[in-house]
Amino acid sequence: MDRIDAMQAFVRVVETGSFTKAADTLQASRTRVTQLVQQLETHLRVKLLHRTTRKVNVTADGAAYYERVVRLLADIDDAETSLSSASASPRGRLRVDVPAPLASLVLVPALPDFHARYPDIQLDLGASDRKIDLIDENVDCVIRGGELTDASLRARHLADLPLGVYAAPAYLARAGVPAHPSAMEDAGHRIVGYRSSRTGSALMTPMHRGDEELRVQGRHVLSVDDGNAYLAAGLAGLGVLWLPQYMARGPLARGELVTLFEDWQLDPMPMYLAFPPSRHVSRKLRVLIDWVVELMAQHAPAIQPPR
Repeated sequence: MDRIDAMQAFVRVVETGSFTKAADTLQASRTRVTQLVQQLETHLRVKLLHRTTRKVNVTADGAAYYERVVRLLADIDDAETSLSSASASPRGRLRVDVPAPLASLVLVPALPDFHARYPDIQLDLGASDRKIDLIDENVDCVIRGGELTDASLRARHLADLPLGVYAAPAYLARAGVPAHPSAMEDAGHRIVGYRSSRTGSALMTPMHRGDEELRVQGRHVLSVDDGNAYLAAGLAGLGVLWLPQYMARGPLARGELVTLFEDWQLDPMPMYLAFPPSRHVSRKLRVLIDWVVELMAQHAPAIQPPR
């Protein structure tokens, strides 16, 4: 028995609550993971897990052992990466999930720089707005806009994204230019609806001008749950958009969007990088976080640097 492999298998079973899910995240067979945990229990002469046909629960001894093993595996990782060669060139695989527009417009175009600095890091990038279970899906970190709803996650504030209101020239030629945000409630105007795939609710950003404050609901003929589809719908003239400025910059420069309500202010959208509380912040994850913070300041000037 390789005790390190056995410890890693045990940790993944505890975190996922399933031998099958643990095997998937470890890229091993369920039989192999089961054997490793059984061999570990035999070696320790302690029952670590309660197994039923429906689920796996950790025993009291298993819970205490899990806390020690997580720290031990983190110390082993630190010991390996503290070596001069490993510290200079962090290596390994990182699974990251980010909003689709941020991936296509900001992160992916800048990745040659990241890989030039860290050629031994393999990034498995998911581009989506859906809710991610970081433990079950074995994701190292997610980047999300908006306030975090899962208080159990550890998070790093990356930026505050300035927002604006925009529409395509074709839409404005058809519906007219609204003089006031309240005009968006009129029958002749439409917004593009955006519903969060994480919460299922529509997103409405408050707008301010002096003592005035309002939230525009509006009418829509299309509602989407993906940022790229949301932008595409606005460019097609299907309604007015509320966008982070980094998403609007290219279409504005090409004349595909027009800014509305420039004398109104919108609360910025916070952006966070989040990871599981039990997940060790490895050297490779640290350099990714630092690179993303730098990227927000250097490659996307309309995105405010972290406070």
